[in-house]
Amino acid sequence: MNVRVLIPTPLRPYAGDAAAVEVAGGTVGDALRELASRFPELRRHLFAEDGRLRSFVNVYVGDEDIRSLQGEATPLSDGAELSIVPSIAGGSAPGAGQAGGAGLSRREILRYSRHLILPEVGMEGQKKLKASSVLVIGTGGLGAPLGLYLAAAGVGRIGLVDFDTVEFSNLQRQVAFGTSDVGRPKLEAARERLEDINPDITIETHETRLDSGNALDLLSRYDVIVDGTDNFPTRYLVNDACALLGKPNVYGSIFRFEGQASVFWAGRGPCYRCLYPEPPPPGLVPSCAEGGVLGVLPGIVGSIQAAEALKILLGRGSLLVGRLLLFDALEMRFRELKLRRDARCPLCGENPTIRELVDYEEFCGLGRAEAAGPEITARELKERLEAGAPLTLVDVRTPQEWEISRLEGARLIPMHELPARMAELDSTKEIVAYCKVGLRSAQAAAVLRAAGFNARNLQGGLDSWAREVDPSMALY
Repeated sequence: MNVRVLIPTPLRPYAGDAAAVEVAGGTVGDALRELASRFPELRRHLFAEDGRLRSFVNVYVGDEDIRSLQGEATPLSDGAELSIVPSIAGGSAPGAGQAGGAGLSRREILRYSRHLILPEVGMEGQKKLKASSVLVIGTGGLGAPLGLYLAAAGVGRIGLVDFDTVEFSNLQRQVAFGTSDVGRPKLEAARERLEDINPDITIETHETRLDSGNALDLLSRYDVIVDGTDNFPTRYLVNDACALLGKPNVYGSIFRFEGQASVFWAGRGPCYRCLYPEPPPPGLVPSCAEGGVLGVLPGIVGSIQAAEALKILLGRGSLLVGRLLLFDALEMRFRELKLRRDARCPLCGENPTIRELVDYEEFCGLGRAEAAGPEITARELKERLEAGAPLTLVDVRTPQEWEISRLEGARLIPMHELPARMAELDSTKEIVAYCKVGLRSAQAAAVLRAAGFNARNLQGGLDSWAREVDPSMALY
């Protein structure tokens, strides 16, 4: 039987640095002994002096531990895959980091010692990182772990793009910030944190809203671009700018308990438009601010993005180009899907039509004020309610959001239930729909108007109500 044996990183130096080896064997024991005969130095890591498989080495056939099967006598089918899983100590070894090397200071050698002893990095790779640059767009949920790990890894120049301030609601997931940073510009707080992690690198801050006018100039200054954004206009902007510049775009996105990661690199694989040619209509896909996100999720996805960025700079490993990695935290499961370049893609296809950046607010439907339909401001709504106007307030958020805050007298009809529950509403009364920021409710009001109701949207949602009418309302 032909069997594929996956070799873990600690054992690869004893197997010709191979990640996988094809051997012949009818049982697990036969396959492992064939492997050991081919690589004699590997034998002592797999077998004890008496010839038995070592107790600190586990072996799996597919995803089954052979200890729950027939041990070394477990029969193998043709094409079976064996995984060797040895115990790994981790931690620190005393006296590490005392070697010397040109191009790195003594302090840097000590700092990066765990990199320097990796054959895939070594002194040459660490010097590559020191000479490289990465632009992180957004310092929030994804950007926070990204920046921390890129700085710790020794990327010589890190650019940060943001224009927001730290809020209390950020602290649940944006691990670069602390309570004392609330109210401070994110860039200021992030720069201080990263410089404290690694004073030997350069942190460049760009306090600006990335747009079609500045994106090409800004992105052209860095080797790798990492997308830590949370909105569709900026995501398409970053994708298009990277494709036009030939830059790798390390992508990540998060929502509730699920995340995605990939590397879009026009010329080497598909771009973001190959995956999603058009954005969803405004309000159809809620943001994390509206739908929520498990606090640890951006740390997981952001760390994956950081790993991909480092691999690109080092020129090592298999990148997520042409692959979409999906992660489900509730199931604790990763899945991978193939991505292919779309020959009809207007950006990276065979006959591209996009040769310059466009208005991405307009492209994503956010610049079409006339499409928003009738709206009412928070102050206007307050005045009409105080005057006793016969209004019906419809809250289209989720029950979880409803528990945090709501308008007095409103009725909860979540957005996805609205089409089936319209009969509950009085068509003779004017309806005001609201949500957190006004996007979902704008869509709800449009649905109601199409069904014959007199419906308006609360402009800016409950966030506007809290700012303009009731500062005591809980924000989230």
